[in-house]
Amino acid sequence: MKSVGGILLAVLILLAMVTIHEFGHYVAGKLLGFKINEFSVGFGPAIFKKRSKKTGELFALRAIPLGGYCAFDGEDEAEEEEEETPFEEIQTENAGEGGMVEPKPQKEEEYPEPKGERFNDQAPWKRIIVLIAGATMNYLLALLIIVSMFAFMGRPVYEVIKGEPTIDSSFEAAQTYKYGLRTGDRILEVDGRTIYLATDISDSLNGKKKGDIVDILVLRDGERTVVELPLVEDANVKNMSDNSAIFFSLGIAYREVVDGEMKLTRGGALQSKTIREGFFETIGHSFVYSFKIGGMVLRSLGELLTGKLGIDTMGGPITTITVTAEAASSGMLSFLNIAAFIGVNLAVFNLLPVPALDGCKVIFCIIEWIRKKPVNRKVEAMIHFGGIIVLFGFAILVDILQLF
Repeated sequence: MKSVGGILLAVLILLAMVTIHEFGHYVAGKLLGFKINEFSVGFGPAIFKKRSKKTGELFALRAIPLGGYCAFDGEDEAEEEEEETPFEEIQTENAGEGGMVEPKPQKEEEYPEPKGERFNDQAPWKRIIVLIAGATMNYLLALLIIVSMFAFMGRPVYEVIKGEPTIDSSFEAAQTYKYGLRTGDRILEVDGRTIYLATDISDSLNGKKKGDIVDILVLRDGERTVVELPLVEDANVKNMSDNSAIFFSLGIAYREVVDGEMKLTRGGALQSKTIREGFFETIGHSFVYSFKIGGMVLRSLGELLTGKLGIDTMGGPITTITVTAEAASSGMLSFLNIAAFIGVNLAVFNLLPVPALDGCKVIFCIIEWIRKKPVNRKVEAMIHFGGIIVLFGFAILVDILQLF
């Protein structure tokens, strides 16, 4: 039941992020005079739908909770211009001979035509605002989650769990265990850099050599203490997920000698804990934390493209739901943290200049703004359609790779 509850929470947070994203498009569109035909959460057949008697807009909740859309009139110029009007629904029945069909008598409800201008008839700057509004709302929701988490539960920091060196471990390892970091130390800064994510630690250490002195500010027994730590090993960080380089260089984990070679690791980890801070520190650290998450998203994509990270380290919708469900089962702190990560991730990802994403649509608007005329609408539609196919294929691929 705990796992089922975690999955439900994971689906709900994804729905919330999708809804707030589309709501951003909707609000910006309404304020700027765009004609909106439908606001939908989810894909596929409608579970619930309601048309507004005031605006004529359709609001729907659909069966597949992995997306949503705000349907602006005329956004896709590739659509056929003459479609069955959504404002009149006529039920018919077979009248028999000759295949004649007669309207079935019924009480018809009349709805007004949604007001506003077609999407592509609006000025490029207005369309750009509408396009980035979705990602902006994702970021603002994530920031609200982070501020709430920091204010009520504390800011996440890394607490040291040290592995104890064996008799075969090096002299440096033994000395570092005795005089270096201790189990229970909460790392606040490394060489003057405030630590928010594990990548901050690796960035502070990367390139340093064995024996180099690193100043580490820790919270120890309720007091802030600076530990002058000589590195046990060279800090050669391969990529952003290479935590072992951190553990070995700081003397949190050790290599054991096996048949004259150091092969195995022994103990050591960093676990997430929290510290409480004042109001202004909480607000300031919340903004920095959100920027750090956004930077990590871009960095992971960069390392993926350069080959530093393997494609098997990525995940699609199923992986996201699984990880979020596990976080929800681990506690509120983990759940809020992963929810904030998802929110910032969606904000950054949607603004990438990739076909089918809002960022690429913004690029087309900028080109139109500069050229004073749009790129051929059918060509643009084909490019975005190809982007959708690639994105869906990539999401399915990375989810499959996570199974093996």
